[in-house]
Amino acid sequence: MKPFSLRVVIADDHAAVRAGIHHAIVSGGAASILGTARNSTELLDVLAKGGCDVLVCDYSMPGGRYGDGIGLFRLIKQRYPAVKVVVLTMLENPGIVHSLLQLGITCVISKSDSMSHLMPAVLVAFADGRYLSPTIIEIMDSVGANGPELQSLTARELEVVRLYVSGLTVNEIAERLNRSKKTISTQKGAAMLKLGLRRDVDLLRYGIETGLVAAGPSPRPPRFD
Repeated sequence: MKPFSLRVVIADDHAAVRAGIHHAIVSGGAASILGTARNSTELLDVLAKGGCDVLVCDYSMPGGRYGDGIGLFRLIKQRYPAVKVVVLTMLENPGIVHSLLQLGITCVISKSDSMSHLMPAVLVAFADGRYLSPTIIEIMDSVGANGPELQSLTARELEVVRLYVSGLTVNEIAERLNRSKKTISTQKGAAMLKLGLRRDVDLLRYGIETGLVAAGPSPRPPRFD
């Protein structure tokens, strides 16, 4: 009898990262790769074919028809509730992790941690468990010390702030999230009020300081050790 093998879909906009994830998963021997995607358009096409047990997906994955981040994960959970999700991210931010946990995504891996955490996370996700890599655990443990403000933002407000500080305009965010310009402006304003910020430049600085957006031009490469 052929041994059971989990069927995994990989989604990340960087080819080198997809290759590293592929290697980390297939080398474990308990899973096979059902498909890969570079953006949300390709990802939804792959998932529509069925058969996926666990999705390993980057949090920030621009360029697709369905956006990225919380909005994309909410859509996936609505359309494919049986698919388990492992989020792989470079955004080391307590607000984002908190929003993922609230959404029911309980396996989150930081790209700054070893990819040896990936296969255990896939297995735990399939079993409806919780797996946070060491850096993610440190982030959550530090919330009381330096990041309580983000906890006060709703998931929608946090997503609007993340997209805004990443360079999108209010109109572009409205189009990506399928909301009105007025709604996006209201959510951005509400977030700034909660954070005690008055100027857009302060919001951008806040995004850099809290890890919502990278300060440099290139993302930190993941570790494949």
